[in-house]
Amino acid sequence: MNDAETMVLPRLGPAAASVEDPWGEGRAAPPGRPPVVAPARRVVAWLAPALMMAVLSLAHAGRPGLRVEEAVAWRAATSSWRDILHSGSTATPYHLLIRAWAEAFGASASALRVPSLLAMTAAAALVAATAARMFGPGTGLLAGAIFAVLPTSARYAQEAQPYALALFAAVLATSLLRPAIERPTLRRLVGYGGSIVLLGLCHVVGLLLLAGHVWTVLAFRRKAAARWLVAAAAGLLPAAALLWSGWGRDTRIGPVSHPSPQLLAELPGQLFGTAAVGAVLLGLALFSLPLRYPAAIYSAWAVVPPLALLLVAQATPIWDPRYLLFTLPAWATLGAVALARLPARRANP
Repeated sequence: MNDAETMVLPRLGPAAASVEDPWGEGRAAPPGRPPVVAPARRVVAWLAPALMMAVLSLAHAGRPGLRVEEAVAWRAATSSWRDILHSGSTATPYHLLIRAWAEAFGASASALRVPSLLAMTAAAALVAATAARMFGPGTGLLAGAIFAVLPTSARYAQEAQPYALALFAAVLATSLLRPAIERPTLRRLVGYGGSIVLLGLCHVVGLLLLAGHVWTVLAFRRKAAARWLVAAAAGLLPAAALLWSGWGRDTRIGPVSHPSPQLLAELPGQLFGTAAVGAVLLGLALFSLPLRYPAAIYSAWAVVPPLALLLVAQATPIWDPRYLLFTLPAWATLGAVALARLPARRANP
């Protein structure tokens, strides 16, 4: 079997044990016998990216003045609680958070950016920890480092907007997905559902992540599909309540549009910070798409939500590259997986 033949969609249902696995993703340790990894190495795998993210985010977080996009957060921080509650926006949960934060720490530009900085730092640690659990500490460290050095990661860590919090919630939800569908106990399903609640309250468009999750569940763990669906549906209820009550009149913080060919061509540069970085990371990610579990979890996370947003945007003007920021950790991890495979491919031509 050659490499091209591995890039196929997996069959729905259990895969035959005799199918060749050129990447070794199917040769996981038996249940109850995880690979032995030194505790210090596990800690370094997530701590180093978190420190990188914090340092890079702090570099310009204290710049004076707020960007135009951050003015909405400042208005919320200086408004009354009643005005926020009656604003009629699905961003109301974030505005309530930023209002409470300003009550405790003030409404200066630096203070209002701290929640985003903390969210991105925690996201970098969780990106690394999750990738380390799935692929090994070396890959986890590389995934977290790639995520931390991406220009857009630092940018949105330095902005008083909900996108960093939504990204963290997406990482948390995906980190809880695999345990929830492999051993769907009540505790794990409740934890997963809670992460979906957080994601929907941070930014409702981030719930497109569930399109990627449902693909993963149906492709690999159909026996757990019913229980996953209950947990996901319960997690959707708060965001659905916001929309149903009329708070969905404004799901955006900035201009949106229908996607044109020009806007789509500009997406890699806007999502990754520069077109060159986007081209490199997309190229590496494509090398990581044989769609074998668990790499398929990240493939679905990276690819399916943008396609879903593209389809929705055909009917209503909702296209905004910032809405896809929550896919950034998936692209970073796929790039790390590709880089981690290179030595193995050279040693085994």
